[in-house]
Amino acid sequence: MIFGILKPYPSPLISGRGIDIDFALLAGCLALLGLGLVMITSASSEVAAVQSGNPLYHMFRHLVYVVLGLGAGLLTLMVPIATWQRMGFLMLIGAFGLLVLVLVPGIGREVNGSMRWIGFSFFNVQPSEIAKVFVVIYLAGYLVRRQTEVRESWMGFFKPFIVLLPMAGLLLMEPDFGATVVMMGAAAAMLFLGGVGLFRFSLMVVLAVISVVVLVQAQPYRMARLITFTDPWSDQFGSGYQLTQALIAFGRGEWLGVGLGNSVQKQFYLPEAHTDFVFSVLAEELGVIGSLLTIALFVFITVRALYIGLWAEKAKQFFAAYMAFGLSFLWIGQFLINIGVNVGLLPTKGLTLPFLSYGGSSLVICCACVGLLLRIEWESRTHLGSEEHEFNESDFAEETSHGR
Repeated sequence: MIFGILKPYPSPLISGRGIDIDFALLAGCLALLGLGLVMITSASSEVAAVQSGNPLYHMFRHLVYVVLGLGAGLLTLMVPIATWQRMGFLMLIGAFGLLVLVLVPGIGREVNGSMRWIGFSFFNVQPSEIAKVFVVIYLAGYLVRRQTEVRESWMGFFKPFIVLLPMAGLLLMEPDFGATVVMMGAAAAMLFLGGVGLFRFSLMVVLAVISVVVLVQAQPYRMARLITFTDPWSDQFGSGYQLTQALIAFGRGEWLGVGLGNSVQKQFYLPEAHTDFVFSVLAEELGVIGSLLTIALFVFITVRALYIGLWAEKAKQFFAAYMAFGLSFLWIGQFLINIGVNVGLLPTKGLTLPFLSYGGSSLVICCACVGLLLRIEWESRTHLGSEEHEFNESDFAEETSHGR
């Protein structure tokens, strides 16, 4: 039914040339998805065996999320970018609604002291993952509508924060400090690429740093995490336990790792081994070489996504360009924070590693973002996709080379 509704619109999957997508980005993301499934299976086997009696319990659940994610990616690939642009304001309202809903007792589900999930019968939805993408889509539309104002006036620069600051406040109420940092960082990067002057951007950075310092000092647990992060061994069986166990995993891995499935740290030493700290288990089992290759894959897909934004900008499809930049920086932020936490360069934060960590909402949203990026690349390369353009089969009759 859905594809019947979308069929009148041209897409990379419905054309005379067959499947016409950026296979480089798709291959990189699928490689990470496959690696993630393997590492989830390995990292969660001991915990799953004790909790459910089935060592493959988390693997089967993750596989369901992968299938749902691929479906979400396929759906976003079929939808014209112009449709997302029109729906930007509605998505912003939806993001606020979800973030308010998760704080309502009886609707929001509390896990480890945080109200970050809306629970259903057999799965949970994390509204912050959806809200981050919706904010990027709305802000991309704002930068197109108010391009001159953003570049030349203080008011155009400050207006987005009328939306961003209340949303950041809702995230902090959960609390979800990591998601707040990622969302605000991506928004700042989009404003800079949208043409905000260097002086105003520098002022924003200074204010952001001051805000982070104030927020860290406002909550004792955040300050404790910061102190522990600087010297985790001073309290290795207390507040520094998680980080010291992660560092032990890295140390055991050495160059080539202990072998897939042979991790010791996943056997109830390292908490959250298949979620926030799956990269530590990967480093233990695959070693420095495997870790660096994984990081190389992350770098490849994020750089490719940034180039997709650049190509859209050259094609004068500015909304698509800003959206690609925003989605790229969401990935970059989560990559840097999660890996930084795992290696002890950043204080512990509850952020998943895109494509690799166990977590349904994160995985499905990441796959949906891939679909959006593939759609942006196709529309910018073919100069099609605008619903004001009349399409027919002759538009797709000749093959065009990617040239990228």
